Amino acid sequence: MDKQSGYTWKLGMFVTIGLLLFIMAVYFIGKQKNLFGSTFHLTSKFKTVSGLEVGNNVRFSGINIGTVEEIRLINDSSVVVSMVIKDDVREFIKTDARASIGSDGLMGDKVLTISPGVKSRKVIENGGAIASINGIEMQDLMKSVKKSVDNAAVITDELAIFSHSMNNGNGALARLVRDDKMASSVSNTISNLESGTKGFSENMEAAKSNFLLKGYFKKKEKAKEKKQEEIKEKQEEQQKKAEKAKEEKAKEEKEKQEKAAKEKEKQDKQKEEDAKKAQADKAKK
Repeated sequence: MDKQSGYTWKLGMFVTIGLLLFIMAVYFIGKQKNLFGSTFHLTSKFKTVSGLEVGNNVRFSGINIGTVEEIRLINDSSVVVSMVIKDDVREFIKTDARASIGSDGLMGDKVLTISPGVKSRKVIENGGAIASINGIEMQDLMKSVKKSVDNAAVITDELAIFSHSMNNGNGALARLVRDDKMASSVSNTISNLESGTKGFSENMEAAKSNFLLKGYFKKKEKAKEKKQEEIKEKQEEQQKKAEKAKEEKAKEEKEKQEKAAKEKEKQDKQKEEDAKKAQADKAKK
């Protein structure tokens, strides 16, 4: 009798532990898949889902907010992805939000990422659709890498041909590099040019002091000064225009910010009135 009682107690403990583990598993899986709590649905259309599967996570600002509920093929170039998302984040997702497909790490599972909108202030509705951003496919990336490698190979071949020509060719550049006599000749030519330029400058200075050419050089200097003054005036005018445009832009930005602040204050006030009205209606009921 004692032996049978002990067996029954062990069986009861085993069943109880198994039931607890089953309930915990259902709870955690349901929480992960958003089976509990209030949710809403979104859709987005892609050209390709890049390996995305039903049950993969949906992220917003790096936070898991839902899961992929359904992937439906419309035609050969359109795939509609349906998402189930927690209702408490709906106020942050605007109508101009964008959806994209990425990877969780370098070789991890695919995730669907929702990027916040910029211009729109309207909250997305339940069952609404958001635009998508096509990600970079591995095939396109490999094509780009292959093209870069091919270009590098062509450049390497051209450098090898150029180096061979410099070492074994008879052209002027190759001779200049290898022949000391030619290099010395080029150096002497450059020195002669410098001496000639210096002599020409001295002759020009002497001509300026000549009373016959003095008026010509003065007229030329005045024309140069006038041109410099015109350039300076033009630069100052452009600078004034740029400063004026900057001031107008700052003024417009300030007006936009003030308008946005007033709009936000109006919305907050409306929310407070709606909340008070709801509380009053609730109190009457």
